[in-house]
Amino acid sequence: MCKSCSYFSAWHIYFNSFGMEDINPNYIGIAAGIFTAASMLPQLVKIVREKKANDISIPMLLILITGLLLWIFYGIVKNDLPLIVTNAFSFLVNSLLVFFSLKYKKKKA
Repeated sequence: MCKSCSYFSAWHIYFNSFGMEDINPNYIGIAAGIFTAASMLPQLVKIVREKKANDISIPMLLILITGLLLWIFYGIVKNDLPLIVTNAFSFLVNSLLVFFSLKYKKKKA
């Protein structure tokens, strides 16, 4: 067994000692996806309310969106609906962030 595999096995035994063997791993993945997808919602709401987006990094968002598209593609290849849905929602939120950031970014004089 590889060294890193034994670490994962140890964690598995540790978590199972708390009765977690009955938890469906898909529920953990769905919860993680929901929180990750919703993480940018407060920023989106702030930009739309204040109509200001001067400190938002468009390149960072474009890199993130590229990663999200790859996660969606990976989810399609793996036929993993929770992965597809949560990353598609993140893609939508981050695309709206780019749109409103460009719309409300002040032009430099």
